[in-house]
Order: sequence, then structure tokens, then C-alpha cells
Amino acid sequence: MRLKARRKGVQAGVDMTPMLDVVFQLIIFFLVSTTFAVLPGISLNLPESTTAESTSNLGITITADKKGGLWFNDKKVTFKSLGEELNNFDTKKTKRNEFPITIEADSEVTNGTIVRLFDIIRANGYAAVNLRTREKR
Repeated sequence: MRLKARRKGVQAGVDMTPMLDVVFQLIIFFLVSTTFAVLPGISLNLPESTTAESTSNLGITITADKKGGLWFNDKKVTFKSLGEELNNFDTKKTKRNEFPITIEADSEVTNGTIVRLFDIIRANGYAAVNLRTREKR
């Protein structure tokens, strides 16, 4: 009796484990190295504007809410301490009159408050001031 010898074919397969390890490492790298804009958690109803333009978050952000609260970036301040903060702020080799400042004011903040903010900003040598608004729909 003759037995037929069966040939076993070569089974080729791709091991996906190393590729998944690399993809996982890339995801972790990008999550860790990503920078996020840190904005204070202040609820504002920004005024609407038909000519609103986007501005960068680089520089100083001064926020005024309708309850009279005032923030210098993420630090709560008063009008008096705002002047001190602006005076002590290091603009990193940029002239003060060219360093960008963004004012975020609730739509219910009075004009007098905004004028007072402008006076403090100009008194400390800054001139590049933007008013943040939202686009009118």
C-alpha cells in the first residue's frame, strides 16, 4: 500500500503586533506634545460684529465680565493691580507698543469700564489692543 505524501504549503502571515505598538506610541507622543490654549473658564456673552476677525491668543488677554470681575490672562485682578501686572509683564524682546493685548468683555459691560481698561493699558505703554467679538450670524 502506497501512502501519498502530502505537502504542507508554506503559510505566510503578517504579524500586526509591532505595527500596532508603533501606532500606539505615535498617538501617545502626539497627545503628550500637543499644546492647548489655556483660557480662563469665564462665561461671557461676547458682543456680535459683522466685521469680526480672528486674532491669535498670543500676548495678553484681559477679561471683564458683567458682574465686575476682571482677569489678567487667568489671574483675577482689580483695576489697580491690573496696572501693576501690565507694568511687570515681560514682553520678551518685543516693544510694548507692538505687543498684542486682547480685551474680552461681556456685551453687558459698560462703555466706561472698557474706556478705563484702555486708559490703564495705554498708561503702561501698550498700544496694540484688540476687542474680541463673535461673528454675527
